[in-house]
Amino acid sequence: MKEYLRISEEVQTALAEGKPVVALETTLIAFGLPHPHNLQTAIDMENMIRREGAVPATIGLLDGVIQVGLTEEEIERFATGSSVSKTSRRDIPYLLANRTMGATTISGTMIAAQLAGIPVFATGGLGGVHREGEISWDVSADLIEMSRTKVAVVSSGAKAILDLTRTLEYLETFGVPVIGYQSDYFASFYSRQSGLLADIRLDTPNEVAAVMDAKWRLGLSGGILVANPVPAENEIPFEEINVYIEQAVAEAARDGITGKDVTPYLLRRINELTGGRSLSTNLALVRNNARVGAQIAVAYAKLQAKLSLSSRSTAS
Repeated sequence: MKEYLRISEEVQTALAEGKPVVALETTLIAFGLPHPHNLQTAIDMENMIRREGAVPATIGLLDGVIQVGLTEEEIERFATGSSVSKTSRRDIPYLLANRTMGATTISGTMIAAQLAGIPVFATGGLGGVHREGEISWDVSADLIEMSRTKVAVVSSGAKAILDLTRTLEYLETFGVPVIGYQSDYFASFYSRQSGLLADIRLDTPNEVAAVMDAKWRLGLSGGILVANPVPAENEIPFEEINVYIEQAVAEAARDGITGKDVTPYLLRRINELTGGRSLSTNLALVRNNARVGAQIAVAYAKLQAKLSLSSRSTAS
């Protein structure tokens, strides 16, 4: 595995010492945000994580390896490169074998985080079941990865462009706990709620860390979704944004947009329809998720250190 996985010295040291680390994706940089917002937001997220006492680990495929922990120069390559491939589980082997530059999606980042031993990942919004997914079978690989990979994903729920009811049903079927963070409701990216209830409500990083520990100590597979609502001052209410989403979805169908091109198309079109307001909301929510993700990572690291100390004391 060492042939294909390279971990930066900073991240390696943090993991070896039991310090908190937060994984970050590169699809957000390469495809989710326009330049120069993508580069600045990536740097802001790393800085936010450091301020909360954790170490950031931005992840991407470079030069035939999965690089866990990118330099600022490497992040800039993802922000400005024109030959970057969107990378989920399916794509990783081919891109590594061909030494192709790959921006990891939520799915791809979760895989890399688990390989490196990073239990917390902060992102924007989870992929899911697309609207009319019962006809198109367009279901994000993110959902399958959530059911099999042991990483806690901190996001602003799922992207509002999706069929959120079916997305939650899928997560329930595959045993993924959906935590409403400081909220009873499931966040829907641009909006603090979707009208749908989360499975459980937790209000502190310590509570989330305890659920992570309980699930994985029992040997249960799969991740945990922490649905962290966008800050209230940056919210676009669901009823308002949904009008623009329905228009964008109709236009995507008209233009024959399918597969992995759907989400970038819709996000770009919604930003045009909202006069840039949706982009501002997107920038705010990813920074906030980085902050909360770092707080959860710190709490989880402290819990593991406490349990380790207790175990050694009992053994002696």
